[in-house]
Amino acid sequence: MHAHAAETARGGGGHGHAVVLGSSLAGLTAARALAGFMDRVTVVERDWVPRGPVRRRGLPQARHTHSLMKAAQQGLEQLFPGIVQDLTDAGAVHVRMPEDMLLLGPSGWLPRVGSGLSMLSASRDLIDAVTRDRLLADPKVTLLAEHEAVALQPGPQDTVTGVWIRRRDRKAPDGWGLRRLLSADFVVDATGRGSRAPQWLAELGYEPPRETVADAGTAVATAVFTAPVGHVADWKSLLLMPSPDNPAQGMLNPLEGGRWSVSICTGDGGKAPTGHAGLLHAAGGLRHPLLHDVLRAATPLGPVYVCRATENRWRHFEKLRRWPDQFLVLGDAFAAFDPAHGQGMTTAVQSALVLGHMLADHGTAVGLGYRLRRALAHRLAPAWRTSTRAVRAAKSDQDSGVGTRLGRRYHARIAAAATSDPYAATALLHLLKAAAPPATALRPRVLRAALRGPHSPAPTALAAVPAAPPHPPHGPDARRPRRAAPTTTGLPAGPARQSLPTRNFLEEDLSWNINPT
Repeated sequence: MHAHAAETARGGGGHGHAVVLGSSLAGLTAARALAGFMDRVTVVERDWVPRGPVRRRGLPQARHTHSLMKAAQQGLEQLFPGIVQDLTDAGAVHVRMPEDMLLLGPSGWLPRVGSGLSMLSASRDLIDAVTRDRLLADPKVTLLAEHEAVALQPGPQDTVTGVWIRRRDRKAPDGWGLRRLLSADFVVDATGRGSRAPQWLAELGYEPPRETVADAGTAVATAVFTAPVGHVADWKSLLLMPSPDNPAQGMLNPLEGGRWSVSICTGDGGKAPTGHAGLLHAAGGLRHPLLHDVLRAATPLGPVYVCRATENRWRHFEKLRRWPDQFLVLGDAFAAFDPAHGQGMTTAVQSALVLGHMLADHGTAVGLGYRLRRALAHRLAPAWRTSTRAVRAAKSDQDSGVGTRLGRRYHARIAAAATSDPYAATALLHLLKAAAPPATALRPRVLRAALRGPHSPAPTALAAVPAAPPHPPHGPDARRPRRAAPTTTGLPAGPARQSLPTRNFLEEDLSWNINPT
């Protein structure tokens, strides 16, 4: 955190009362950013809020596989110093990418070399609970659970001066009590995909935002498992990515308590598998049978959950010229991403950092609305491009220009080179996770790797089953974790210690992902 922002976070800015609608990660981190600037912050949550890592009703996607990427971890550390250690102490698992993973990229297995990327894998319930506890430890923050926001309170000269809320009342005919006004000097809507901000704006005479929807037809099915008896492996996580000929993706991430979260994502508009037999069958249809073979011996710990609300949806609040000041929309209420790409929590944390830095630099919450919306759009744009790339590629197949075709071919060459070149593998991972700007693809070492191609001949058809890992994935014959010799082959060897030079050629790109302009 910048020195000025850190000083503000310690002392508070004396700028009145802020209200945050929604207690998802976007709402919690936004409240933390506001608590460093405002006198008081109230978080309004529609549903009951549990104590500890227990599922909250208003967060259905919590049942699916989640991980905090490195950018999200660094951002959370800026907002809540020491929280990564708190998460680790609570059971979250640190996974280096791809050193601790078996990762099947678009063109083959990625070498397990140091890329500078990592993720913290845990249940969404645990991540939210630890973050919520850290936030509510601040005496300036209050949580109003089982309260629903129903309208904005307009003020003079295009401002918002509060929000109308009502409390859940199970004795009332409609389940809700009478409305009351919660006055505020700044209001943030972080209520997710179901946000009613467009409706609220229309009720006050403002133009609702135009929306862009890019739907890849993804459906996600997830279940939690315990590892097979005698499971031994030199990996913690599996990721079998899609290819042009097989749009399905499979992932296995470790959870607290030694459990596994397994998700299968369909990407062709097909139905998500239901039931454990269906999940196992879908795993067998992935580009490699590895996940299927692992699951066959694992024990399910609960039902299979399905999510179909996965479209990319951008509400273009940043393009509205007339807007009520002291009101902001962020998180999935602003831009929601296909969960198959794992962008949601990272962009939520980054949005909170943008909010905190701009409040600290501006010195007041008044008159900041347009700049805030533009800054958020700028920060979300790389993740949007990554998440919608497949949809745009499918459309451009019908009507593609020379630039589009060349770009597709170049990215395909990077993916092919990534099976044997550590720089190409690192660049591919950073680009896929929106952890670096698009210019990363043109770095000299990446450019040379893409032009040279893979060290070994590429398979003639991406649909063909890639080569098997060089050792059994689990069981008595599996390789135990150990320090292995460095490798740059296209197959996932043991946890190699080969790293890029000390001054990583992507260091500048990682800082780009953390510090807002």
